[in-house]
Amino acid sequence: MKKNQIDIVTMGCSKNLVDSELIMKQFEVNGYYCTHDSECPEGEIAVINTCGFIEAAKEESINTILEFVNRKKNGQLNRLYVMGCLSERYKDELEKELPEVDKFYGKFNYKQLLSDLGKAEIPSCDGLRHLTTPRHYAYVKIAEGCDRHCAYCAIPLITGKHHSRSIENILGEVRELVAQGVKEFQIIEQELTYYGVDIDGKHHIAELISRMADIEGVQWIRLHYAYPNQFPLELLDVIAEKPNVCKYLDIAFQHISDHMLKRMHRHVTKSETMNLIEKIRRRVPGIHLRTTLMVGFPGETDDDFEELKEFISRVRFERMGAFAYSEEDGTYSATHYKDDVSNEVKQQRLDELLAIQQEISRQLEAKKVGKIFKVVIDRKEGDYYVGRTEYCSPEVDPEVLIPVGKKVLCVGNFYSVRITESDEFDLFGEVVSYDD
Repeated sequence: MKKNQIDIVTMGCSKNLVDSELIMKQFEVNGYYCTHDSECPEGEIAVINTCGFIEAAKEESINTILEFVNRKKNGQLNRLYVMGCLSERYKDELEKELPEVDKFYGKFNYKQLLSDLGKAEIPSCDGLRHLTTPRHYAYVKIAEGCDRHCAYCAIPLITGKHHSRSIENILGEVRELVAQGVKEFQIIEQELTYYGVDIDGKHHIAELISRMADIEGVQWIRLHYAYPNQFPLELLDVIAEKPNVCKYLDIAFQHISDHMLKRMHRHVTKSETMNLIEKIRRRVPGIHLRTTLMVGFPGETDDDFEELKEFISRVRFERMGAFAYSEEDGTYSATHYKDDVSNEVKQQRLDELLAIQQEISRQLEAKKVGKIFKVVIDRKEGDYYVGRTEYCSPEVDPEVLIPVGKKVLCVGNFYSVRITESDEFDLFGEVVSYDD
């Protein structure tokens, strides 16, 4: 056990990761040494940043807490603290069930931990982060909360109403990160396209991204978690016109059946969805769309599911994730609908959907063979350098594997790479020129 060392463990999404990075910076300026997601935690203090989005995430967070409770019982840890979405929502219950945890913090009061440790928050470091990602890319969270109330989603119950950061504050963070060597920016929030509406009733995401793209040193900007209802079409012009805004958009559709969309409270129809997809692809040629879909929502019939399968076969998303519905306390669907699709049917539908997408992905990636793409190198792993094109977000999308050869490639640098081979998950390539 190492004195003055704090082990931070982050569960769930990249938005939680940003919170962990903020608190790590404050710990460090107060004299602590921090590790993040260490395989061999040795600190005297551990902080677990939990996720409470769906049942599987909650279980993973609980299991991680219990693992560290055992470490504390065995004398391998002095103090254990828990923060994040799970403790924001279930703080009272967790305190009763897990008295071994020294204190629970929610999603927004976690900096109180500093004073509880006898330390002070350093105002000059407010907003600064200890990056846990590779040095060349970072996540930038532009807002908290969500004003959408989809029937299945507990996020508004956890995070509250949508609250946008100011444009100048965000651009200041980006400039600071560029000065630290960051080249690629993953822009995240719960509902990206709503950015600014809470300030003056207008969508400001296009303005924000346009101004961000003009900052010297910003080489890639990638957009995550858009919403199809009231989509600001002017954002498409920014994606099309700014060369450093990746031709990539993460937009969750969840379903396509009007029956399901209405029950889910998505406030969008099948026709509107198809029209939006057509506009996106027409106005931004070559764009790669990532979406998320849900199976097994209460009331989903065989016909609804067949319609969903036909949707992905027709649209052929470049990237797609899917998950099975789980009932979340306090949501509209939990209080108004019966969870009437069996777990077996949910899993069967999920497997079928993913199998269709796997074949689509294999075919789409095969079309890249022989073409040259700009690729950033993320790491060296075994006999390969591992990188990504602008069409791939870290950790969730296909990677480009380049065999290690005589030429040494540098992590964080960009290269022109010819694709020589593909499968449904990854691309293989060879460097043809140095781009940085």
